[in-house]
Amino acid sequence: MESLGKFTLYVTAFVIAVSLVEAVWPSRKNRITDTPFAWHEVWLSLADVVGRKLLALLPLSLATPIFALAWEHRIFTVELNSALMVLTLFIGQEFCYYWYHRASHRIRFFWATHAVHHSPNQLTLSTAYRLGVTGKLSGSAIFFAPLVWLGVRPEVVLLTLFINLMYQFWLHTTWIPKLGWLEYVFNTPSSHRVHHASNVDYLDANYGGVLIIFDRLFGTYVEERADEPCRYGLVTPTTSRNPFVVEFEHWATLVRDVVKAKNVWTAINHILQPPGWLPDGGGETTDELRRRNKAPCGERKVANG
Repeated sequence: MESLGKFTLYVTAFVIAVSLVEAVWPSRKNRITDTPFAWHEVWLSLADVVGRKLLALLPLSLATPIFALAWEHRIFTVELNSALMVLTLFIGQEFCYYWYHRASHRIRFFWATHAVHHSPNQLTLSTAYRLGVTGKLSGSAIFFAPLVWLGVRPEVVLLTLFINLMYQFWLHTTWIPKLGWLEYVFNTPSSHRVHHASNVDYLDANYGGVLIIFDRLFGTYVEERADEPCRYGLVTPTTSRNPFVVEFEHWATLVRDVVKAKNVWTAINHILQPPGWLPDGGGETTDELRRRNKAPCGERKVANG
């Protein structure tokens, strides 16, 4: 585990350096076009990294007890002694990642952390490492525990997940075009631009990590369209430059809604339903936003008050 920690530290330092180099180019270009480059988005991402590294010094992670329990009751002990076993682990981890990522968008409890990653209003490489400081406390490790239960060592699962996330680093760009046939198999910058877009037609799509095949299989793949430019950030944009607001605003509103709920069932639904859910059905979930977007103009005005 100690060697894994050093490895992740070196890689994190490398991706931060690359992201800063990338940021200089659009910032210089934007001086000519009079479109300001939002450097504060980069600083907020850096603050997120520092916060996560500081919290990592405390024994607060839920992954450790979850993985320990799964390992204690494992049904096999897997040895990665062949290319086939490595490939099987890769596909299994990708499958678990897909469902973790999908739940992070469709269950408000997990979204409270994941929303931090989607809060930048511009898409640059620095977006990749803004992951939310509460990630280790949200219990998302439960989505990868099946791999440990099947007999893959916890440190191997964590390393595989780290490699998955590192692959996604280069996806957070606007300057790499579509990549031809690769779009059918792999997660690409084009697919990931859709994932980060707040356009109604693009919401809750393209959850894959390295691969896009599970999105195609489960009906969540959406292609980037030339006639629908991506608008980045959240449906209700985060405009604060305060890192504490960025990190905790969605947790604060979740706690507020739970406390104000008229009954226990409504409180539970605030936690488990998609972001934007309201008990009267007048919320702003993805399904409701799409329904309103497709409604005739008159009905849309009534729905919006």
